[in-house]
Order: sequence, then C-alpha cells, then structure tokens
Amino acid sequence: MRAPPWRPVSILDEWVRREARPISIKQLEIYGRNLTESRIINSANYVQTELPTRLAHRIRDMQTLPYVVVANPHISQVYELYYKGFEAIRRIGEIENLDDNERLCKKIRETLTEHLTTIPKLTMGILECRDLMNPEDLDKFMNTVLRSRISRRVIAQHHLALSHSFSTLNKSCSFDKAYMNDNVGEVFLKCNASTVIKRCMTAISTLCFATYGTSVKIPSIQVKGHLTATFPYILSHLEYIIGEILRNSIQGIIETHHFAEEPPPIEVTICETPQHIKIRVSDRGGGIEPSILPYLWSFSTGPRSTQRLNNLSQVPKMAATIQQLFVPYSSVNNTQQSDQNGCFNNTLLAASNNNNNNNNGFDLGSIRDLSERPSNLRLGMGLPLSKIYAEYWAGYLEIESMEGYGVDAYLGISKLGNQNEQLTTRASIDAV
Repeated sequence: MRAPPWRPVSILDEWVRREARPISIKQLEIYGRNLTESRIINSANYVQTELPTRLAHRIRDMQTLPYVVVANPHISQVYELYYKGFEAIRRIGEIENLDDNERLCKKIRETLTEHLTTIPKLTMGILECRDLMNPEDLDKFMNTVLRSRISRRVIAQHHLALSHSFSTLNKSCSFDKAYMNDNVGEVFLKCNASTVIKRCMTAISTLCFATYGTSVKIPSIQVKGHLTATFPYILSHLEYIIGEILRNSIQGIIETHHFAEEPPPIEVTICETPQHIKIRVSDRGGGIEPSILPYLWSFSTGPRSTQRLNNLSQVPKMAATIQQLFVPYSSVNNTQQSDQNGCFNNTLLAASNNNNNNNNGFDLGSIRDLSERPSNLRLGMGLPLSKIYAEYWAGYLEIESMEGYGVDAYLGISKLGNQNEQLTTRASIDAV
C-alpha cells in the first residue's frame, strides 16, 4: 500500500481551531431571496470557508481513531477523499467576482460527486472494525460524520442552486417565476406532508413491485389529520425519511400477511401545532424482531452485520436520497453528459404543484452517477440515517414496536424553520 502524501499539520490545525457556523432553514430562505451579485459573492465566501472548516473537523476525528481502524481500506479511502476536498476548496481563496464563483461551483460539483462513495465505504469500514472499538464509540463517530456530511451538502447544494438561479435570471426572461415562489435554493417553502407521503407511497410501491412481483397486493394508505399544513424544509430530507418509514411498513405487511389479497392498510396521522409538524405512521406488519430492536439505530452492531456488509459491497455509491432507488445504471450514464450544470431532471418524487417540471434542483447525488441498487437489497441503515436527517433540523424520529402486531413511527419536524442545524462541535468531541 502506497504511503499517504506528506501534509503540513499546521494548516489543518489552523482550520480545526475554527468553529463551524450553523445556519437554519429560515436563514437559507431569507438570504436566498432578492439575489444580487453581492449576495452571491457573500454566499460563495461563506461556503468557501465553511466547507474546509467542517472537513477539517472530520479529518481530525479520523486522526484520533485507533490506527488499526483508520488503516482500514474503506475508512482510509474516505480520509483521503476528505483531505483532497479540504485542500481543493481551501486553496481557491477569497471569492471576489462571478468568475471566481464559477470556479468554486465547478470544484464543489466535482467534490460532491467524488464523495458519493463515502456512505457505503464508511459503513463497510465501521462494520469491519466492529470488534476493534467500542460499538458505542463507532456509532458516535458514524453519527458525527454523517451529520457533518449532510451539513456540507446542504450549504454546498444551496449555493449551487442560488448561483444557477441568479445566472438564469440574468440570462433568460423566461425563467420560471413559479419555481422561485416555491423554492429558494434548496429550500422548498411549502412542503405539504400529505403530498409528500402520497408521492413516496407511489414510489415505494413501484420498488415493491420490482421486489415481490407485479401481482403482489400493496397495502393502501389512509392519511388523516391536518392535511393542508405546509412548512419550509429541505424536500430531499423529508422524502428520504418518509420513504424509509413507508418501505419498512409495506415490506413488513407484505411478508407478515403472506401476500394477502387484502392486506391491512397503513394509517398516517398528521398533526400541526404552532411550532411543529408531527407525523405518525402506523402499520400492522408484525412489529420488529426482539433480536433486532436493541440495534435499530446502530450502524456497527446487530445480528445482521455480516449480511449488511455483503449487501453494501454491491452499492459503491450512495447519496442517501430516495430518488436513487429507482434509477437504473444505464439511464444514469445517459444523463451524465447532458446535464453538466449539476441539475437533475424529473425526479420521481417531485415536490408538489409543478416542481417536477423545473430543472433547478442541485442534489447531485439524487440521480446522476449512482450505481444500480438491486430492488431487494437491504442495507440495514435506512432508519439510522433517517434519524440523523430528522434530528439535523432539531426534529426527532422514534419507533414503537409491538411484536406480533405492528409498528408506530413518530416523526417530529420544526414547522417554523428557525432551528439551527444540529452539529457536533469540536469542543464536545475534544472533551470526550
């Protein structure tokens, strides 16, 4: 194995000493309105300093792991990817004009695409090292890294979206104003839980037909409560959480009721309070096995660790978005050359209204550059990732299982968008 390149420690130390500057959905929304060149430049400089800072913190986390763990090939590859991204973005320097911003955006797109391998590689590395470290410490490390990954992609993709919107607004009088009314960068201003649930249900049903055959009877879904409630949110985050909950419910019902002609329905209740949106998903899918329940939120332990490791080896890239489950490898490659600005077209789970007709999304991992994932491949990390997504914006995800009957999943979301992203600070890491 080739020795890693020499790197001056002082440079990393300088960035590690900086604290990340958390933001809220409301801040993303407000700053993205009424775009000007000055605002784009300011946003670029925030991203150009914040991305290396957050990468530096994670690099330092890896450096403090036991040598036998960080030497694991999968974790070592992620370490090198993070260092490469850290060096590439910090070397760009201060952004002074739109040409500088375009250079930054190009580098961000390249880095986001390269980092699509990090989730499966990290998870495989953690599973392979599960006997070399305390499981709680491994899970804490994984949680911190994934939470930070979400944070970097949010600010990076938001800036890409703002830059594209500003450029398009200046160049074309036919720019879709309706899109700007519903979206500000990555923020979808009027997320409707009922709409997202129904769209996710349609998408997951398609996946289940691919898994069990087209003759299988998919359980119906009954949605009740405050169906018109809307809130600002990152749509891809909500889709992923809802999609994973529904997929578990549908699969549990199908397998528990042995492909019954009339499977019991999934019941969803939406509750709007002054500050929160609360969603309960109830199924009669037999509940969670007692042997699995204690490890429900763990990345590193559980009775199916070996099976998960084998399955992950078949998924070289993962964006942790629901869209990637439905895109065959051939169509991914076909779109790669035609969409160089970082947009994706026509996501299976469009936001609502006419959002699926807009080409302004910037979730680089949603569709492009994703390898095929077999429809029946279970990775055992959907719920842990969903919990991280939910907690990232100060929400929550809880599971109550009644063995032999079913599961109730409770999702809480901050309705106002005024909660800062929940980051693990260097001070809290160093205090351990």
